[in-house]
Amino acid sequence: MAGMTLDQLRIFLAVAEHLHFTRAAEELYITQPAVSAAIQSLEQEYAVKLFHRIGRQIQITEAGKLLQSEARKILEQVALTERGLRELNDLQRGELNLGASLTIGNYWLPQRISQFQHQYPKISVNCTLANAETICAGTASGQFDLGLVEGEVQASLKVLLEEEIVGTDRLLIVVGKRHPWYERKQVSLKELTSTDWVMRESGSGTQERFEQALRNWGIDPLQLNVISVLNSGEMVKAVVESGVAAAAISELMVAKELQLDTLRAVAVFEETNGDRTFVEIVRPFLKLKHRQRFQSKLCVAFEKMLLL
Repeated sequence: MAGMTLDQLRIFLAVAEHLHFTRAAEELYITQPAVSAAIQSLEQEYAVKLFHRIGRQIQITEAGKLLQSEARKILEQVALTERGLRELNDLQRGELNLGASLTIGNYWLPQRISQFQHQYPKISVNCTLANAETICAGTASGQFDLGLVEGEVQASLKVLLEEEIVGTDRLLIVVGKRHPWYERKQVSLKELTSTDWVMRESGSGTQERFEQALRNWGIDPLQLNVISVLNSGEMVKAVVESGVAAAAISELMVAKELQLDTLRAVAVFEETNGDRTFVEIVRPFLKLKHRQRFQSKLCVAFEKMLLL
């Protein structure tokens, strides 16, 4: 038995994706007869049909679906192994794929990527920005070598992902000049339900942490009068800056606006028997990696840099 080859698997996956022999051949820069021969060889070797031929169309069979799933895993592992071998040469080449939630990716991570690339100029760093929920899922699926998020990891993914705190951030309650709180330095917890709010979308680490803080303070998030839900911290900031609503925003994100006085941070206190206790929302920045996937030398080097 000759056994299947990696080239056969690559050809099979291309056909399975396009459901077309000619298009698969064009993608791989080989001839259509070569594609047909590779599929026929696999079918004869294992006595299965990978595709139904129906006129000029093809459909993948159950055997084909099984091979498609396993072939992806095999080629992914081969790619990781090849990366590992190439990277043995003192990190002189390679690619690092990062996923970061929006606040981290826009305000905290760029300086660290720049520092890493200064140390390893021949390494390519790719970074995808999305909300925390998407980055957690992408790290668990292998889309990202490392994920960086603020807030909690979904319970269903904790078994797959290893977490480590690499930084912290504060969420500030901020208002614009038109808001009645702008001239005040502090408000009570009870007053949080008396104003309009602009919020981030569900799945955002910022939104998740703010809602958790509210519950810890004895406030149901549904008690807040939310007038807008936006999927960008920059949009939230702009709306609050020009409007009459409040928002919980990362301190990193509003540093410039606080300095220019276009936004003002309002301290929040809890009053008990006439005594005031101020409360804060502090959240960790988490580095995530898969517990079982191969960790390249690049990942290890970047992780060490994050902790400096």
